Amino acid sequence: MTIRFFLTIVLILITFLKVNAQQFTSHAVKEGETVYSIARQYKVSPSEIMKYNKEIKEDALLKPNTILVVPLTSTTKNGVAASASDTIVKQEEDLQIKPNGFTNHKVRKKETIFSISRRYDVTEEDIKRYNKELYASPLKKGMRLRIPIYLQQEEVETDSLALDNMEIYTVLPKETRWSIANKNEITIDSLIALNPSLSTNNNFLAVGQTLKIPKKPGSSLEDQDVELYVSYNVPAKMTLYSLSKEYNISSQDIVRLNPEISENGGLKEGMVIRLPEKKLLENEINTDNYLFYEVKPKQTEYSLTRNLGLDYKELIALNPELTRGLKAGMILKIPIEKSPNLEVKNSLLIDKINLIDSINIVNHPKLVYLLPFRTDKLDLSDIELASEAIEKSNAIKYSLGLYSGALVAMDSIAELGISVDVKTYDTQLSLDKTREILRNENFNDVSAIVGPLQLNSLKEVSIKAANSKIPVIAPLTSANEFGLDNVFFTIPSDQILRERMLAYIEEKRKDENIIVISDSKSKSVSDQIKEKFPSAQTVSMLEDEKNISMDLEAFVALLSLETENWVFVETDNFQVVSSVSSILNSTNSDTTLVKMFTTNKNKAFENNVISGAHLSNLNFTYPSVDKESNNNAFFRRYRKKFGADPDRYAIRGFDITFDLLLKLAYKQNLYEASSLVGTTEYCGNKFDYENEGSSGYNNLATYIMMYQDMRIIRVDNEPKPVLTP
Repeated sequence: MTIRFFLTIVLILITFLKVNAQQFTSHAVKEGETVYSIARQYKVSPSEIMKYNKEIKEDALLKPNTILVVPLTSTTKNGVAASASDTIVKQEEDLQIKPNGFTNHKVRKKETIFSISRRYDVTEEDIKRYNKELYASPLKKGMRLRIPIYLQQEEVETDSLALDNMEIYTVLPKETRWSIANKNEITIDSLIALNPSLSTNNNFLAVGQTLKIPKKPGSSLEDQDVELYVSYNVPAKMTLYSLSKEYNISSQDIVRLNPEISENGGLKEGMVIRLPEKKLLENEINTDNYLFYEVKPKQTEYSLTRNLGLDYKELIALNPELTRGLKAGMILKIPIEKSPNLEVKNSLLIDKINLIDSINIVNHPKLVYLLPFRTDKLDLSDIELASEAIEKSNAIKYSLGLYSGALVAMDSIAELGISVDVKTYDTQLSLDKTREILRNENFNDVSAIVGPLQLNSLKEVSIKAANSKIPVIAPLTSANEFGLDNVFFTIPSDQILRERMLAYIEEKRKDENIIVISDSKSKSVSDQIKEKFPSAQTVSMLEDEKNISMDLEAFVALLSLETENWVFVETDNFQVVSSVSSILNSTNSDTTLVKMFTTNKNKAFENNVISGAHLSNLNFTYPSVDKESNNNAFFRRYRKKFGADPDRYAIRGFDITFDLLLKLAYKQNLYEASSLVGTTEYCGNKFDYENEGSSGYNNLATYIMMYQDMRIIRVDNEPKPVLTP
């Protein structure tokens, strides 16, 4: 196979830009106010107001009580222009704010910069400013940090301007940015503008984190809402108890509001009484009870209701702010039990997007590949020796496979009108070589980096790239290994695969008899299965220093004759897999039905001593990161380019690169595209990245595969292909 290399060199130049934090206030729109009149009041331009309130238009009529986020200029204080001398004094005060001293802190296990900043009542930026190594390296246990100490009155002084019309909101468990925005009737854009410390790369929120939120109209005494009442005509057989439940008011309060009930000897049919206007009884607004939907630009009531499958009156009852009009950026809450048939990411309902139909040919992705081709070990003048070296090195085989598939993906995206810049490097499977590349090259304008494969080099590249907010794609690594917030782990973790398998079993199971066979190493897995299925029975392996075997008599005693026996085999020992699968196959008969499962199909299940016939007889079922490809178009294109069939790594290289390029052609920012796009699927792999904050982006997309009739087939719900190359 011939691979074309781009002999260009790449380097990361990290620049730290210090930006002054923008100050904001909130403004509740009054009758007759316009964007222009509000802009004049705060001495800012209309475009600045619209920048932070994308749901309004310059010439649109503003609804009373709409909350606007207003940026404050250096010459504006509480909506009043400050004098030149005030501005100079303020600038001098800002310059003089310095720590009154420092204290030392030794980092403990599981501590984060955020938790340390909370403990010492300073900002995360304060900690980084006086511990500059944190700009380039992650926090580690045992680090000694200098923590600045400020006088309390100086903190109040600097924060008072921003908090004039704000209140502090503390993040609760299971809350998201969308649930908080919905609860406080603001847009995501406004929430981020008011809280610049929120990451733009991910949507992570920590429990206990504090946010600035605009005060709602009515939160002050002079602006309190008045209780509204309605007239109610009492029907036949209505009781005070039934009425109190319906209107969420006590029977005593109903009588207090309507003294005539006592005067007439009780509630009578035909009475006209006064009751408080019905208020929607809702659950706590969090991810246990609601999903959330962000209104899109140009969306209408008709398109919204069609998309969500709910009547507009239902939406208004759930989201009263809709009575003031539908606006782009609004966050609507939808009860989980009424959720529409849309994909969900982090409790946000995602519109289905066809990436091929959504690409923008103006976007020009720039990729860097860092793979261990080991050209330093290949004598390209001797084809036989080079072929032998390739055959002996997994690193070279994996790299050539991934990169050959990537080249086919680049050809495919070019046919769609997207131009791609690619630079490719040989890391030589060496951390020193990787560091040399990072020292000598500039990655500042790169859209994404694919690789390296080796873990230590991947960490090195990810840490450097994080400073420039460049996403790093890990082709063969899962989040089990390590975590950084700019890394996209294309391989689902073992835990994700296990949870997917158990969810599949839970969905399919009726009354089957579950048995778990595991060795001592896999006891925790056995416990997880037992926790999911309390009626499951376990068989322990008999182990000594030399041998490991199954207690056959104990296993046979657990088999059921009335129902199917679903047997989980959890081990990483190929001898155990071979022995147990042989025993299961021998017990499988017309009277005793046995099927074999695992939550982790590791290398032990792929050893040559394992009988494929036994696995097929047992309908062996397992979770997988990929499936066998049946995409004839890709195979034809690959054969034409390289004269050979693609292996699983070539298929994976194509899928990773095609997915990456389509998303970058849709939105030039991969972080943004990943938050908007749901699951994507190509030849043999699919991707559904979930933002895990500082742990990076985990791929949640998996397959459930089964041996049947000497073939391996997919048995989970297989949707129609989303995209074809």
